[in-house]
Amino acid sequence: MSMVKIVLGTAIEVNKGIVGVVADYNDRSGKEEIVAIKMALEDFYHYTNQSFGLHIRDSHGDPLKAALAARDLIDKEQVQAIIGPQTWEETTLIAELCNQNMTPLLSLADVTPNWATSKWPFMVQTSPNALKQMKAVSAIVQSWDWYSVNIIYEDKDASSTESLSNIYLALTEAGITISNLLSVPPFPSSSLSKDLENLRDGHCRVFVVVSLSLNLAINLFETASKMDMVGKDYVWIITDPFTSLVHSLNASTISSMQGIIGVKSYFQENGKKHEDFYRKFRRKFSLDYPQELNNEPGTFAAHAYDAAWTLALAMSQTNNNEGGKFLMNKILHSNFLGLKGRIQFNDHTLDPTQTFQIINVIGKGYKEIGFWSNGLGFSSNIGQHDVSYSSSMKELGQVMWPGRPWETPRGWALPTIEKPLRVGVPALSTLKQFINITHDQFQGFTIDLFKATMDLMPYHVPYKFYAFNDTYDELVRQIYLKNFDAVIDVTIISYRYQYAEFTQPYTDPGVVMVVPLKSKTGHRAWLFVKPFTKTMWILIVLVIIYNVFVLWMLERNHFCELKGSILKQYGNIAWLAMTPLVNLNDIGDKLHNNLSRVAMVVWLFVALIIMQTYTANLTSMLTVERLEPTIGDVDQLRNNNAMVGYSTGSFLKNYLHDVLHFNPANIRQFRSHEEFAEALRRKEIAAVFIEAPGAKIFLAKYCKEFIQAGPMYKIGGFGFAFPQGSPYLPLVNKALLDLFESGKQRELENRMLASEKCEESEPDTETASLSPNSFWALFTLTAGTSTISLLIYVTGTNWLTSAVIEQLGQAKRRLSRKDSHVAESPVNSPHSDSHVMQLPQA
Repeated sequence: MSMVKIVLGTAIEVNKGIVGVVADYNDRSGKEEIVAIKMALEDFYHYTNQSFGLHIRDSHGDPLKAALAARDLIDKEQVQAIIGPQTWEETTLIAELCNQNMTPLLSLADVTPNWATSKWPFMVQTSPNALKQMKAVSAIVQSWDWYSVNIIYEDKDASSTESLSNIYLALTEAGITISNLLSVPPFPSSSLSKDLENLRDGHCRVFVVVSLSLNLAINLFETASKMDMVGKDYVWIITDPFTSLVHSLNASTISSMQGIIGVKSYFQENGKKHEDFYRKFRRKFSLDYPQELNNEPGTFAAHAYDAAWTLALAMSQTNNNEGGKFLMNKILHSNFLGLKGRIQFNDHTLDPTQTFQIINVIGKGYKEIGFWSNGLGFSSNIGQHDVSYSSSMKELGQVMWPGRPWETPRGWALPTIEKPLRVGVPALSTLKQFINITHDQFQGFTIDLFKATMDLMPYHVPYKFYAFNDTYDELVRQIYLKNFDAVIDVTIISYRYQYAEFTQPYTDPGVVMVVPLKSKTGHRAWLFVKPFTKTMWILIVLVIIYNVFVLWMLERNHFCELKGSILKQYGNIAWLAMTPLVNLNDIGDKLHNNLSRVAMVVWLFVALIIMQTYTANLTSMLTVERLEPTIGDVDQLRNNNAMVGYSTGSFLKNYLHDVLHFNPANIRQFRSHEEFAEALRRKEIAAVFIEAPGAKIFLAKYCKEFIQAGPMYKIGGFGFAFPQGSPYLPLVNKALLDLFESGKQRELENRMLASEKCEESEPDTETASLSPNSFWALFTLTAGTSTISLLIYVTGTNWLTSAVIEQLGQAKRRLSRKDSHVAESPVNSPHSDSHVMQLPQA
């Protein structure tokens, strides 16, 4: 098929140039493109009476042959532009030739990298970029709560890399992980069965087929069907270009694909224009390719028809001698309504496809389930006013899955008794209370917790424990190497996420420093003042001084010892005021004023209570031993260049060196808590660093000898590890939450700690010094009593002095009257013989 001249009708023919086409004659997409291009040029002639020469070359699906065909079209046939081919690998070689000769190339490749149009300015992509179908795939996977997928792709050119990158980004945004990647070579290979077998041995049962050519896809499903991999519990999702060619498959191939889900580009197939295209295509395709069983047009036919119409319209507006640059400019300014929508270029490309159709292969063909639109979601129809969208594909109705029509696959293979879940257990654990392995018997807190967690799973999960005699890092790495399906009793650390994912921690997260204890009361010369606070002592002194002043005021006129020098008076009165504190006898004999006695009785009562309280508090401080850490913080250890310890096989060696900056020569490892304790007692090490769960057990057993010191250094805590993207992870996390909320986890932990509880341990609580808050009522009582006595004394003395003076005056007046009366009395008469009485001196 070297030359086809498009001529219809009897009107005067106007030849507008020659069009070249490069396509694969043996490929269904190539056949559809050739028929559609012929139809487009014929239809254009029918409407405009302008004809075009058409030269078609066979690429044989070989990029080199495609380039040679393009060279022949440009050099020998003098074509003004080239349409095709469909694969990106062929397009790159032809684009380079067209760019050198300034010949426009209308590419039909469904995936074109962003950099391509800038590298080859004479290339324009006439098929909408379908990369957003990867978001549709991601939405389908997310709808059915599948957490992991296997990707199968054809490793052939940059378009495969672009598709793989887009599917990876789409799945990552949805929180879905890629369990395995299978790269299929461009040509069928005998190793495909072995590669599929490796995928089958894994747990993931969701397979996404990306950018596979028709022949490779057919070979894939026929091989997978023979291996019973397109059956119960399996999920297959296919994408373009294969999905758009499903309608052309024979019954044998379709039978090996029952239940798969397909995503393909969508364009509306209604209206008179589409009806005419559909009817004429079927007739012409049957005539040109009678060996093909199905003559219905697909997406490739529609793309090729629009590309040919675009080129014909641009060539009709130019002259043959105006050159490729002018023609390219006309192509880029195209603006019309084609079969697949508006044809309008932006930076040499059409707007990407935003809507995709979802199909389900059933019987001898497929069923159209619904649609997915970018930014909107799933819908059962499209283009109507009452369309409703949903974020889940479940709203589209029932899907027939491989092997079981009415039950949604879990997306992963469940363990069986013959092939249980392989659970790695650390044999080097220093915490025998957590993991204790004896004669292939697994016991301990973590074992009990894992069993309780598995009992709460929504389905039965057979599992088997395997001891692993190496470091914890190597244990986690075994998941990545697929030697274990899960690992228990490991610390959650960020760098271990490169090998596995972890559940939420089931223990307190952190690392603590444990050091020996020492007494707080040793070598304290001022312990005797400790029973009272500083404020209390000051208040006692102030009350004593105040009472001294009151006693001096009340007793200074009656107490002979209060006469003399000021110093002597203060000394005697101070001794008198202090008497209740040192000598409680014969106090009353020393006081002459009743007000003094009242004030002193109250002070005596208060002093007795203060003395008894002081004695009791001091006795408590002397008899109860109070302990404190020998080391206060990590800085003290580093400054003293002290030796520290950690448990064998744990991550703490690197943590002590890299994070806490200890000298590696000062870090020692130990295999058990007993070795920790013995090394601390012998002072071989000054401190030991233990993870919080282990510290609980260690301190519970050795509570009288050691203590936690310094802050807790935050790390992840203990958890279970699973492969990245494991479907078990969310279910195990939920089961753990149920254990926490029900109290089962706390019950298991308390049972473990009870066996190590330190008997007759005394709490390390320091007896508190007493403050004035405990004695304010007593101080108010004694101060108030002394104050009232002083006020009574001061106001009472002035009143007494006035009364005495008044009484003396009255007595003097009475005596004066008596003297006058005596003078006139017969007793004073010389004649009287009465006795004369002598009055005392006033």
